[in-house]
Amino acid sequence: MTEPLDQVSSWLTVAQAGEALKLPPGKVKRLIEEHHLIAIRRSGELCIPAEIIIDGEPLHSLRGTISVLLDSGFSLESAINWLYTAEPSLRGTPMQSLLAGRKSEVRRLAQSLAL
Repeated sequence: MTEPLDQVSSWLTVAQAGEALKLPPGKVKRLIEEHHLIAIRRSGELCIPAEIIIDGEPLHSLRGTISVLLDSGFSLESAINWLYTAEPSLRGTPMQSLLAGRKSEVRRLAQSLAL
């Protein structure tokens, strides 16, 4: 069985994300702490899905969606996994829907999952 995050085709280190965002690594880490970006440890290094940096900016709808999931009782790790898990009602993963500009559908679903 594949893990949800196996669907991420490209990962960026904090330094690489900094280059894409034109920010120093410290500011990238701050964006992670504030949930503008998501990151996980891969081989001991903090990595960010490349797809959530669009035209030199973090995916705008991500922060609010993460907040809804955390408020619904998810841990940060389970929230990130949920974003990459296929959801039949969305016809794909929540992340695919966010990238397609359908944040309202994703957030409604996230709110309905409150524990």
